[in-house]
Amino acid sequence: MTDTEDALRQSSLLRGAPASAMEKLAAIARVKAYPRGATLFLQGERANAIGLVAAGWVKLYRITPSGNEAVVRVFSHGESFGEAVALRHAPYPVAAMAVSDCSIIWLDSTRLLGLLREDPEIAVSILSSTFIHLHDLVNQVEQLKSQNGAQRVAGFLADLSGQAEGAADVILPYDKVLIAAQLGIKPESLSRSFARLRPLGVTIDQSRALIEDVAMLRAYAAEDPGTVWSKKD
Repeated sequence: MTDTEDALRQSSLLRGAPASAMEKLAAIARVKAYPRGATLFLQGERANAIGLVAAGWVKLYRITPSGNEAVVRVFSHGESFGEAVALRHAPYPVAAMAVSDCSIIWLDSTRLLGLLREDPEIAVSILSSTFIHLHDLVNQVEQLKSQNGAQRVAGFLADLSGQAEGAADVILPYDKVLIAAQLGIKPESLSRSFARLRPLGVTIDQSRALIEDVAMLRAYAAEDPGTVWSKKD
């Protein structure tokens, strides 16, 4: 199995696709490396491929009528983007930028549509991925509505650790301004949220987060906000 086939198999987009399809999918794949700060595509540009993150981090964002940047989501290894618009050759509703050095696997949408007609199991896998994206968006909206800033930061750090419990040493994958934008808070609020997490055993050292107990962070993120605010620091 080639490196590209292995990356495709590990992706959320094609994890459920049959093994027999991987070689065909790898044949239409194009791997491209991007340095930090590089633009992958612009808002309004016609989509002609689905992107899968093989390594690094990518942000999707929109430019508002007032000229401000609104971060929609940040993607990492194994995640995919652009499925719906690429398969319809529609314009991208967002722009994409590499927020770290990254490697992207592009699947040409015209050739992919041909494979979907040949192998319906690939289509089922992509439909499942689209459902996952929708579920993630619903979770983001729920977090914005039901969690305060410190809880969102706690959940973000816990998810970065990849652990359910225990101590963790986490490297922040991108700058704090982007972290704040992703979580829907202001940069100054992010600093206050970090401070609010100190009693829970979280220490921020430049781009590192030292966590004494991931389970405690997850429990804090899941608490009722009214209870959280009523506690004394």
